[in-house]
Amino acid sequence: MSTPGTPAPVRTRIAPSPTGDPHVGTAYAALFNLAFARKHGGEFILRIEDTDRTRYVEGSEEQVFDTLRWLGFSWDQGPDVGGPAAPYRQSERLPTYREVAERLLADGHAYLCWCSSERLTQMRTRQQQLKMPTGYDRMCYGKTREERAELPGFTETPVIRMLVPDDARISFDDLIRGSITPPQPDDQVILKADGFPTYHLAVVVDDNAMGVTHVIRGEEWISSTAKHLLLYGWLGWTAPAYAHMPLLRNVDRSKISKRKNPAARLKWFQEEGYLPQALVNFLALMGYSMPDGREIFTFEEMTESFDFARVNPVGPVFDIDKLNWLNGHYLRTLDDEAFLAAAGPFLPAGLSPQDVRSLVVPLRERTKKLSELAEQLDWLAAETVTVAPADLAKHGLPAPDARTVLEAFAKNLEQLDPFEKDQITATLDRVVAESGLNRRRSFMTARLALVGKPVSPPLDDTMVALGAQRTAARLRQAAASLDG
Repeated sequence: MSTPGTPAPVRTRIAPSPTGDPHVGTAYAALFNLAFARKHGGEFILRIEDTDRTRYVEGSEEQVFDTLRWLGFSWDQGPDVGGPAAPYRQSERLPTYREVAERLLADGHAYLCWCSSERLTQMRTRQQQLKMPTGYDRMCYGKTREERAELPGFTETPVIRMLVPDDARISFDDLIRGSITPPQPDDQVILKADGFPTYHLAVVVDDNAMGVTHVIRGEEWISSTAKHLLLYGWLGWTAPAYAHMPLLRNVDRSKISKRKNPAARLKWFQEEGYLPQALVNFLALMGYSMPDGREIFTFEEMTESFDFARVNPVGPVFDIDKLNWLNGHYLRTLDDEAFLAAAGPFLPAGLSPQDVRSLVVPLRERTKKLSELAEQLDWLAAETVTVAPADLAKHGLPAPDARTVLEAFAKNLEQLDPFEKDQITATLDRVVAESGLNRRRSFMTARLALVGKPVSPPLDDTMVALGAQRTAARLRQAAASLDG
């Protein structure tokens, strides 16, 4: 903690839940929290909110660490690096939450509730039918256990609820949105029957214990901020400043979710072959604009310019086309060796990047994401390829001329020794000149015969990769298929 009379150092945090594959929103929140902390020479904390044991997924916590580090993010305190406010897993802090909940009970800011889940469901259903505001009806407030047990819908183990004043209209100044007055909160459960806290109690207790000065989170938490500010006031703690980020949205403006959009999974970007620097740049663009308006910038450049006034409060559409454009740009900035190293995991099985170097490197110029490489090079591992008549008609020679040139290419190429690029190019040019046919369409006819599509690496590189025998065999097979 800071010395009295001196400002507290900036501390931000993210607190993901280990409930499955990490959400892209975790990276989005981490980016802005980290940029703000680094801008002010402060600290960034990673905390694991694992109090919902019904949704806990083994291994999810490690995925959070791995994917955030893949993006180049680091944290100053956390479960895996330690820190002065340890432990950083909520499941390891249960006595602290119980102590604070008991204090709120003793001070009259909370009460016990014995209502069963069935009774609460019936209550909410009736409220909805009558078009009433939903919220707890305080059936248990002011009653002893014995008094409540005589009424319907009783359960033995109580929860602890906040006692929210009826006139608790709380406003706060949001660093992005200005003055906000959230809706009147209800009597939120703060400690569940299993002894685990709800989010609302745990986040306040943990942020206070860890000295968090700025809470930067999604706009879906705006309505909960009033509850949190009430708890800060009751406990006599200083509340942090709040900044509520715009939500990432699908094209239909709905909140991006793993059920609707595979891109909601953070690991999807690794699986598809996006570079981490491209994804960081893209996520920054989702909520931030640089002072000079440029769209391509680094994390360090964003950090240097960071100002909440440059955060757009309107929810951005998750535009994959824009991400593909950015990723293509970053791929083209890689030198040959870096591109080959990045490409390795995405090549068809059995292909080494160095073995097909002459094929892979030229693909950098037209690759948007590395997963495209498998499709672009699938012809290399295939036993045979099929020439689509429509492609031949559109890009190649008419069938009689195509047969002629393919057979001539095959006959002359299989005689080459060594079978190398210079000799291949010279042979192709000589055959085309002797035939009197169009060079571009002749070469495209050969390309279609070898790879089955009109786009491939340079023709001589393609032939070297296939070898003399496979090249001649595919050329003849394509020629024979045109006989009909």
